[in-house]
Amino acid sequence: MPAWAHRLGEDPGLLRQLADALGEVHATVLAPYWPQVGAGLAADRALRARQVLHGGVERLLNGLYPPRIRWRPPVLEVDLLSGIEGDVHLGGRGLLLVPSVFATQAPLVDPDTEPRPVLTYPAHYDPATGPLLVARPAASGAPAPVSALLGRTRAAVLHTIARRPGCTTGELAAALRITASGASQHATVLREAGLVTTLRDRNTALHTATPTALALLERSR
Repeated sequence: MPAWAHRLGEDPGLLRQLADALGEVHATVLAPYWPQVGAGLAADRALRARQVLHGGVERLLNGLYPPRIRWRPPVLEVDLLSGIEGDVHLGGRGLLLVPSVFATQAPLVDPDTEPRPVLTYPAHYDPATGPLLVARPAASGAPAPVSALLGRTRAAVLHTIARRPGCTTGELAAALRITASGASQHATVLREAGLVTTLRDRNTALHTATPTALALLERSR
């Protein structure tokens, strides 16, 4: 801790100054991106739910962050950037998995949290593209790709994705009774317009609506 930190408990003015500074950091660095962060984490949750549904906990653990997290029954191996080595025995407490858009280089382990240890991992790491990246907030005014969204079928695709976070291209096609290639094309246009986030689980594309899409649908009611 820096020397000035020891005065926080006895200097109300210094404490207010620190709180104000943290407020400015939040307003400048985090708040403009928070809707995109929320959408990214929602997409990650949809992916993890699908992994558990189709492959059980083993597939979930193997897919968290392949470069540094490995499931070797009955041990979950986690490589930390610090190089610290040790064993964490859960003893029936369970393990809380926390996706993060900030921990992009390596997972983090906190063995002392209660009621269970916490494993923080990069939100949806794809071996082909790396960790999930948060895009800059869109500028005011509709970007050019949005003009391509006009049309009943594409609007139906967007509405279906909003109602079913993490749905696959095949599920989209079945729900709307269109071809898989057509569903894929519509999802691609929506993604390029910033209205859909698409993550991949092996050979399956999972689509989730972004905050911009949800706001657009809300305003159109």
